[in-house]
Amino acid sequence: MTGIEDIQKLAKDNAENAQKAFSTLSKGLQTLAVEITDYSKKSFEEGSAVLEQLAGAKTLDKVVEIQSDYAKKAYEGLVAQATKVGELYADLAKEAAKPFEALIPKK
Repeated sequence: MTGIEDIQKLAKDNAENAQKAFSTLSKGLQTLAVEITDYSKKSFEEGSAVLEQLAGAKTLDKVVEIQSDYAKKAYEGLVAQATKVGELYADLAKEAAKPFEALIPKK
């Protein structure tokens, strides 16, 4: 009977671990979705503001200046956002794996 009880306990533990991992994954994906949505909204707003500035520019030099500043800021923002999202994905993977760490034999 001990073998069956061990199997039942193992199955229960695995189900609990899977539930914890799924919960962590779900929360992490929600966090990522909010982050990406916020960035997209901010990016759209900044792009709209630049279009307004470009429409009001009186000289070609001013157009080039506005466009250059925007391109630099947009690139820097994209790099920062990509770094942040990459870190969130890495943290999510670590947190989702934690419930299963006890199952992996240590050397």
